[in-house]
Amino acid sequence: MIEQPVHCSSFVLDRTYPYAPERVFSAWASAKAKARWFAGPEGWTELERVFEFRPGGRETAKGRFPDGKVSYFDARFHEIVPNRLLVYAYDMYVNDKKLSVSLASVEFLPEGTGTLLRMTEQGVFFGSKDDAPGREQGTVWLLDKLAAALSNPHVAH
Repeated sequence: MIEQPVHCSSFVLDRTYPYAPERVFSAWASAKAKARWFAGPEGWTELERVFEFRPGGRETAKGRFPDGKVSYFDARFHEIVPNRLLVYAYDMYVNDKKLSVSLASVEFLPEGTGTLLRMTEQGVFFGSKDDAPGREQGTVWLLDKLAAALSNPHVAH
């Protein structure tokens, strides 16, 4: 049962990558490629990862931070349109405490010879009002890690 205050928030992030939508999509669709960028910061230790990339499939990422906190991302894919769209819902936990429930979409839009990635997230956050802006900052950080992974041709495929 959730006893903390509830805060609803949404954000849209646009990123342009100088790679075709197929390449950017593959960094989300391949378990090996996604594990290289969708992970915690330096010192974070992966404890569990599940990747069932199909509608109805599950994705989880669980890991321990150097300070001992354990994060847990637990998602279900709802829609997958290859090279075009992902829609998934996920719960986020720290130390078994539910932080949020979110619905996210990721669009892969051709832009010249590259890709405009548009990520939209709508979330219900349990606790501090600062949790929602923190989620957006964390997502920006992950999209930066995606850019670095895409710049390495051995990582994105």
